[in-house]
Amino acid sequence: MPLWVFFLMVLTLSGGCHCSSHSPTLRMPRYADAIYNNSYRKVLGQLSARKKLQDIMSRQQAERNEEQGAKVLLRRQVDGMWEDQKQMALESIPATLSQKLRWEYMHV
Repeated sequence: MPLWVFFLMVLTLSGGCHCSSHSPTLRMPRYADAIYNNSYRKVLGQLSARKKLQDIMSRQQAERNEEQGAKVLLRRQVDGMWEDQKQMALESIPATLSQKLRWEYMHV
């Protein structure tokens, strides 16, 4: 049996002789309003907590995406530098060989 039904029965049976001058018909809507207000506050609290949790999670996801983006950018920069060094090395091989061959040819 719900608690409000129990209280309603007690108020009805007591006849209201020692209670306040309000009739049970006035108490019932106020009790229902209190239940509604408590439930409404609980739902608002849950919505607020859900929004805060979503904000935290989206911030963490943004940080992870930023870190991954920085890693990708760094990897691209390192790869680009490595490619430049390889290209320079490949371009310098023929020049070095031709200088070496000229030097050997002149000193033979």
